[in-house]
Amino acid sequence: MSVFRPTAFVVLLLSALLLGSCSGYQKLLKSNDVNKKYEAAIKYYEEGDYFKAGTLLEELQPLLKGRPEAEKAQFFFANTNFKQSNYVLSAHYFKSFYETYPNSQYAEEAMFLHAKSLFRDSPEYELDQTNTLSANESIQEFLNRYPESTFRPEVENMSQELQKKLENKAFQGAKLYQQLRYYQSAVVALGNFQQQYPASVYSEDAAYLKLESQFNLAKESVAEKQRERYLEAVAFYQQFIDAYPSSRNLKSAENMYDFARKELDRLKTTEKTAASASTN
Repeated sequence: MSVFRPTAFVVLLLSALLLGSCSGYQKLLKSNDVNKKYEAAIKYYEEGDYFKAGTLLEELQPLLKGRPEAEKAQFFFANTNFKQSNYVLSAHYFKSFYETYPNSQYAEEAMFLHAKSLFRDSPEYELDQTNTLSANESIQEFLNRYPESTFRPEVENMSQELQKKLENKAFQGAKLYQQLRYYQSAVVALGNFQQQYPASVYSEDAAYLKLESQFNLAKESVAEKQRERYLEAVAFYQQFIDAYPSSRNLKSAENMYDFARKELDRLKTTEKTAASASTN
């Protein structure tokens, strides 16, 4: 079987074509011909070469001011950053675009892609969620401005994903207090979580951990504070079984309740004995 081996001529020809292509692009970068640069940038963009298109369009931004091509060039430039996963930059340029051209044919898509850029830049839940909150705000702004948009389903899906991330962040933060045995802080944080996310997938776990934290807080408290804290644990138990009567943690919750009731009876007897002794 014969194996194709490129001749020296073919190799030289391919090299020349490659160098010619590169040299043509380099000439464009050095050129002062705005029209030629713009046409080449649009061609690169349409061919999917977003690096070359973006480099040329960036240079053209100040040169096209006041010209009709400026609008399209600015939108395409923003999108070259998005296509290359430069989400911080694309968010900035898309926002700048729809604020500069609010009536543009690209304004709706620019606002959508601004929100999507922030969504893509949102970090994992363990990290600071400032960007996630910004993404949520931009999504709500988009839905308010374009309630009938064809992008609405995707935007709503993004919103749901961000909401799940924020819920997870809040729940894991509250749970961490409990794991570190900061029971009073855990009770507060878990209560705040329940108020902020009443329909969360973590609602049952949050209710149980709040009961457990309050129970442990009562157990470890000084005698003067135990009665009040056990009563609070009993109240949390009642709320828990009312909301989750078939919970997998039901037996554990009942054990805490029984222990709390016995401790309350013991404390009541101790108080009576102390009161009786003081009157004699």
